Amino acid sequence: MPATFATGSVIDCSLIWAKFPTMENAYLLDLLWMLITAVVVVPLFQVARLGAVPGFVVAGLLVGPAGLGLIDNVDEIIHFAEIGVVLLLFVIGIELKPSRLWLMRRQVFGLGTAQVVLTGSLLAAVAIFLFGLPLRSSVLIGPALALSSTAFVLQILSEQRALGTAYGRASLSVLLLQDLAVVPLLALVPLLAVTEMSVSQEIGLALLESLAILALVVVTGRYILHPLLHRVARAGSPEAFTTSALLIVLGAALATEHAGLSMAMGAFLAGLLISDSAYRHQVIAEIQPFRGLLLGVFFMSMGMVLNLELLWANPLGAIGLTAVLIVLKIVMLLPLARLAGLPGHTAAAVALLLAQSGEFALVLFALAAQNDLLPTDIFQFLLLIVLLSMLVTPALAKLAQRLLARGDLSEAMKRVDGGVIEEEDEVPVVLAGFGRVGRRIGEIFTRAAIPFVALDSDAALVAHERACGSPVYYGDLGQPGVLKSVGAANARLIIVTLNDAELTRKLVAALRTQYPKVRIFARGHNIEACQALNRLGAAGVVSENVEASLELSRMAMDGFGIEAGRSAEVLDAFRKRYNEQIHNSHGDVED
Repeated sequence: MPATFATGSVIDCSLIWAKFPTMENAYLLDLLWMLITAVVVVPLFQVARLGAVPGFVVAGLLVGPAGLGLIDNVDEIIHFAEIGVVLLLFVIGIELKPSRLWLMRRQVFGLGTAQVVLTGSLLAAVAIFLFGLPLRSSVLIGPALALSSTAFVLQILSEQRALGTAYGRASLSVLLLQDLAVVPLLALVPLLAVTEMSVSQEIGLALLESLAILALVVVTGRYILHPLLHRVARAGSPEAFTTSALLIVLGAALATEHAGLSMAMGAFLAGLLISDSAYRHQVIAEIQPFRGLLLGVFFMSMGMVLNLELLWANPLGAIGLTAVLIVLKIVMLLPLARLAGLPGHTAAAVALLLAQSGEFALVLFALAAQNDLLPTDIFQFLLLIVLLSMLVTPALAKLAQRLLARGDLSEAMKRVDGGVIEEEDEVPVVLAGFGRVGRRIGEIFTRAAIPFVALDSDAALVAHERACGSPVYYGDLGQPGVLKSVGAANARLIIVTLNDAELTRKLVAALRTQYPKVRIFARGHNIEACQALNRLGAAGVVSENVEASLELSRMAMDGFGIEAGRSAEVLDAFRKRYNEQIHNSHGDVED
């Protein structure tokens, strides 16, 4: 029935619905179905502790041709979703700082390299001799299945607060090397597609290209990229900085694609360019929303192309091969972890935690299928095995925890010397603002040997302080992602020293909501501001004006000859009364 309004006009709703699913806006309907399904399915998987990645894959399966058939235009979605992989590799490139790798070099390049090479070789041999797959496909399938799920494992270790323990550090070392191994594997895919070359030539060229790219990183990052980001940051336009960050990622991705390599490799290169920059945390904060959304689209696209008929046709075969994959990875990693010096229960726990295949296997298999290196049926079956192995991860993680409990749990979960892999991954103190107050606090902490990391939005100040050796980074503190990137979730204290009273209130409120277990100290300007910050959840608030008044009063009383004890008594009484008023809703003392 037509809808009638008070004006007497009549709108025929059928005309609206007739125009809605047209070709011009059909992609909006596809996007709507994807968002609705992801919003419903992914939280359910997270509540069940199955992880977000399998949730996205299952969501894509539901809306795809094999599910409800709500989306048919899968090919275009897959091409668009590749940007999510590009952004994922970019963030990994930023996080793989040379200093991080050097700190953990023994386990990364020892245990990690052995795991990737030996497990990958074993799985490749299984693919060749047991399943009769071509050598050209097997040299990619083996290493790809040897990779574990970085997103899954880091989430589990973070929930267990075990990233800095012996157990977590060993797991993280293997993951870091696996992330590094993705780079030559990505370079290997387009080379394998060239049939005129031998496999040994392809692998050699992939390694040479990776080394050449690392050399290019040093030159380009030092002389071009960092000065460019500095100029954009000094301009003070958040929109311009966001545009610059996306330009860096997509520009590098397209450049490497035109050079015959993958877009993902270009993104990794761009991340390495920024990894030692003062602007790395701000760039991560700008990229993360796009990365999270588009990476979710990528995993959903993998679910859309997943063929469940393979599982229904041969459920025992799919489940059996998944079990074989997990057992082989455990059997290979367990003795390697023991050789690396880990105790028995810890080594077994690490092997269980890393026994699944991961998201990079999905990336590599999708790229290989696009380059005609994997037949469609093999590609579908590999996707199914990877997904099943990821769904088993929560159970494997629980089993790992039980093994640690049976062994020397205190030793396995003990924080090791240098257990944090980087200064900002888990720092005792985060300084939000590095102006005159923040710099003084930083100097005091340096003298007291208290590690800290600072953020400030003044690009010139950041450049000057970094030249003096201060651990300060550029960042817009109005963006919560910046503090998350700098490691605020693991900090013991966050000290807000901003001169902007309104931004200070907003920041304290946001920090209390996001990090309820972290103590927050803040700088106020008067009694009303201090009271407001206290109500917002700050554990301690200090008015710099009052402290200046107290010090001047002490000097004056010394000049009048008042005894030091009496002077301290008067000042302490005033400070106590002032602090009591901060915790009240109404104060009668003015600064």
